[in-house]
Amino acid sequence: MADKLGEDGLMEELCNGFRLLMDPRRRLITFDSLKRNAGLLGLDGLRDDELRAMLREGDTDGDGALNQWEFCVLMVRLSPQLMEAPRRWMDQASRETFGPGFMS
Repeated sequence: MADKLGEDGLMEELCNGFRLLMDPRRRLITFDSLKRNAGLLGLDGLRDDELRAMLREGDTDGDGALNQWEFCVLMVRLSPQLMEAPRRWMDQASRETFGPGFMS
């Protein structure tokens, strides 16, 4: 996915996903907004306890909801393959900057 979208495209898609799921008044993903919008991402089969577990897993500040940063971190953690392309981009930039023997 990251290869197809590029770095900026990947971040834009993560932000779009956040906006789809968030409560527009609070600008956070709450349990209610996640439950209401989960079907948009094919998650409509999840039980309430599974949705709450998703929120807990990503909720680093303990407020019971996900802000945009928490959502993006959670998506990357749940999909490590998302980071393969950015890692290659970083490796290539490092080799170009520091020479071909860097990070060998």
